[in-house]
Amino acid sequence: MSIPDFQKIMLPLLKFATDNKEHSTQSAYDYISKYFSLNESEKKELLPSGTQATIENRVGWAKAYLTKAGLLEKTRRSYFKISDAGLKVLLENPKEINIHYLEKFPEFVEFRKFKKEDATPDTKEDLTPRENLEKSFLTIKKNLSIELLKIVKELSPKFFENLVIDLLLKMGYGGSRKDAAEAIGSIGDEGIDGIIKEDKLGLEIIYIQAKKWSSGTVSRPDIQKFVGALEGKRAKKGIFITTSNYSDGAKAYVKNIGTKVVLIDGEQLSNYMVDYEIGVSKEITYDIKKIDTDYFTEE
Repeated sequence: MSIPDFQKIMLPLLKFATDNKEHSTQSAYDYISKYFSLNESEKKELLPSGTQATIENRVGWAKAYLTKAGLLEKTRRSYFKISDAGLKVLLENPKEINIHYLEKFPEFVEFRKFKKEDATPDTKEDLTPRENLEKSFLTIKKNLSIELLKIVKELSPKFFENLVIDLLLKMGYGGSRKDAAEAIGSIGDEGIDGIIKEDKLGLEIIYIQAKKWSSGTVSRPDIQKFVGALEGKRAKKGIFITTSNYSDGAKAYVKNIGTKVVLIDGEQLSNYMVDYEIGVSKEITYDIKKIDTDYFTEE
């Protein structure tokens, strides 16, 4: 079963607390996961940011909305119980509880009034505010990556080779030493466009091939040629980067050879450039904050 959206969680969560006892947020996660028969993979599925489990995020927001409507009460940090209003709602035996249902409660209407003022046209009510925020962020990042790749494809081969070196250094290859890498691509370079020294003495070297293609697919023979160049250098590691993509044959080939070769296609390249800030700069930053309950704890 797929992970339910946070509105579908509201009624089961309220019923979970029908015993009028105090419950922990963790026990709510466990109950909802069992209620919707989520498997281990679904329980571990993360939000796009990779910072929180999706089911935990959705249970948390379902609990928050029920609390805003006055149907749940926060008892202490990470604990809650059902309110008298919540018990009354369950006596009515509603078929479902969602945002539309909660709008009958004045406290929730006031809360939603505030939320709607900040909503964007792309906001979907079946997603939590956190999910909507991350969805918008990923859309912006994807569009930026697409535009970035278009620009990279128009660069000169030499500039592209230097860009690849800059990126790999920013990703941590070669440490922080300025002399750890260099672009060496030229006529007679034997298929090697750059090198990165993993240690100060250059005992471990990563060889790089950078293919700036506007179209077409890097095939198995292209990779075999690169591997041949690596063998000529007695090298054990290589990175092949292209602005294009790879054939299935090329991908299968690198999995069955002794030399370690990493393939990075155009989409991965542009995403790495965004993540490691190569050719891009920060425009605006938002800090997501939460209540520091430790601050309000009285000794």
